[in-house]
Amino acid sequence: MRLSGPHALEIANSLLILHNPLVHAQARFSEIPDPETGAKLDEAITTYFAGPNSYTGEDLVEIAAHGSPVILDLLVRSSLQRGARLARPGEFTERAFLSGRIDLTQAEAVRDLIESQTVYQARIAAEQMGGALSRRIHPIKQDLVDLIAVLEAGIDFAEDDVEVTPDVEIITRINTVAAALERLEQSFERGRIVHSGLTLAIVGRPNVGKSSLFNCLVERERAIVTAMPGTTRDLVTETVSLGGIPVQLVDTAGLREAADEAESIGIQKSREALADADVVLVVLEAGLPLREDESALIASLEGRRALIARNKSDLDLNGELPPKLSLTAVNTSAVTGQGIAAVREALLSLVSNSAGESDSGMLTNLRQHEAITVALASVHSAANAVNQKIPHEMLLLDLYSSLRQLDSLTGETTADDILNRIFSSFCIGK
Repeated sequence: MRLSGPHALEIANSLLILHNPLVHAQARFSEIPDPETGAKLDEAITTYFAGPNSYTGEDLVEIAAHGSPVILDLLVRSSLQRGARLARPGEFTERAFLSGRIDLTQAEAVRDLIESQTVYQARIAAEQMGGALSRRIHPIKQDLVDLIAVLEAGIDFAEDDVEVTPDVEIITRINTVAAALERLEQSFERGRIVHSGLTLAIVGRPNVGKSSLFNCLVERERAIVTAMPGTTRDLVTETVSLGGIPVQLVDTAGLREAADEAESIGIQKSREALADADVVLVVLEAGLPLREDESALIASLEGRRALIARNKSDLDLNGELPPKLSLTAVNTSAVTGQGIAAVREALLSLVSNSAGESDSGMLTNLRQHEAITVALASVHSAANAVNQKIPHEMLLLDLYSSLRQLDSLTGETTADDILNRIFSSFCIGK
């Protein structure tokens, strides 16, 4: 149980039997007494952190008992009787933000860490909690503030013969800010993938081995496999980790003219999964010529993240893809395991950071991306104003608009309703 606030130490002292007084950043052995008889009910380790050197910036006490729901309920009820109240979702992190211990991007990273499904996601969230995104934003803000200061000085001291900054220099400075914002905006594609993961649809005609490949990728018999075409009637899903990124694999029904209503519904779901997927794995049968519908499917995937698996390659290696098809093809065999590792590597290359930039300091949610998008638009508007010889007073409006968006990222100028939306999605006690 965690207590935060000016009376946290007082309440903890009245709840527990302590053989030594609580001291900042030191753990103390304590006993939890029965409120009626005074007899010992449990033992606990209690740690006190004096504000402002605590997570919330306030006095903070953490009581670690043995986890009995009865004891936890007793501690909570006893604390409420002594003047405490139940925390709102995310209130501990919200108090850390409001006290200046962390900024808003770091607060959002706490939620990302809690929701992490892989070690890689946790690593990225930990970097964001350490201020990676804030450190990337700071020099952009500084360049923007410096430009605003120069323009303001030119306006305020025009009568004192202060030299007005030439348009060429203003454009150069604006372009510097815009380039940095563009790189940051482009990081959202990778950040969204790292934060939310991907969906991969396995598609192809019946009996080419889609379900067998699906089982190989998830490394267990998850989908039913038979020699009869059309075994898969509904979508089968499983989540795996690919390079630390959660990937939801979707095994689909074979694409063909349906033989009955149930298969028709399954094929319709398959087409929907194909349309919604972030990555597509097209399964062909090695040695067989491409059918017209397969060629059309591959052609429709131009520009998307897609890969071809030429399955059953252990039976026939004579078939070759026409060179006009630009998608990468990997020979596979679900029976022998040939090519499965190569498929994983090829899929990983499709979702890797193609820009070659570090994954540190990425935009990981829509709120952050929208703020950078608006900031970038304002900077471009300012550049157009310079080119059109619009007075600097109007130019400054665009620059201040961009600066406010950057401030909203870290929380300097964030509306209360946005804060409520962010922290309400946290767990209780975080």
